[in-house]
Amino acid sequence: MLNYTTYHHQETTTWVTFVHGAGGSSSIWYKQVREFRKHFNILLLDLRGHGNSKPSLKSAFDEKYTFDSITDDIIEVLQHLNIDKSHFIGVSLGTILIRNLAERKPEMVESMIMGGAILKLDVRSQILMRLGIIFKSIIPYLWLYKFFAFVIMPHHNHRESRLLFVREAKKLYQKEFIRWFKLTSEINPLLRFFRSADIKIPTLYVMGGEDYLFLPAVKKVVQMHTASSLLIIEHCGHVVNVEQPQIFNNIVVDYVTNLCEDKRIAIPVSALQGFGKNKVKRQLSQ
Repeated sequence: MLNYTTYHHQETTTWVTFVHGAGGSSSIWYKQVREFRKHFNILLLDLRGHGNSKPSLKSAFDEKYTFDSITDDIIEVLQHLNIDKSHFIGVSLGTILIRNLAERKPEMVESMIMGGAILKLDVRSQILMRLGIIFKSIIPYLWLYKFFAFVIMPHHNHRESRLLFVREAKKLYQKEFIRWFKLTSEINPLLRFFRSADIKIPTLYVMGGEDYLFLPAVKKVVQMHTASSLLIIEHCGHVVNVEQPQIFNNIVVDYVTNLCEDKRIAIPVSALQGFGKNKVKRQLSQ
């Protein structure tokens, strides 16, 4: 079973589950834990092979990871803890896992908060992936990871996010990195399906205005999916929860709280107060 950490709140039954991206760990949520545990029960996960979730004997013999098998890992923890429903917060590849879980077990998903969401790989992204597939067994994985991290988060203000993910990626083994990298072989048809299928679960996309690889696709999807809304944080890159934690925390706590109170407000206006119009932008589904 995956390594996990829980924080229990004495006055609410609401659960929030955090799902990190490839190469990270539950430690990337360190700027969220203190604030979120004031309001909700929290579940933090280390995906297989990441953080303190060491590869099991069974997975050690798996030649290929799949999004379904990794999603099953998350479901196993939820069922073990008797968590029937949860709000899910993810970043980067973690958003794909959350969306996959919602497709397979929609009754378990109260809402989805997608930070740095990946909904489409553009031409540049696909070229990078193909280069990675070619060189993954030749070049040390950390070199590849550092290169991808710089391409996705190139600006000076993205440096903290880059260093955090590279530090966590050092805990992976070369074979584990290759298993995760091979997930790219099934990512395009999966993302194509996610873009076309409106699952109608309340979804908040929180994207950096400088997340140039992935933001354009999210903007298009929000226009089509009826329960979706988008918050763009200007002068911010891919890992929004690390670069702009105060805005991220304020927005997401208010979003989940309003859903719990059955106030169907996509992004509460009160949550935006104090940040200025030049800092955040709202976009709702049409």
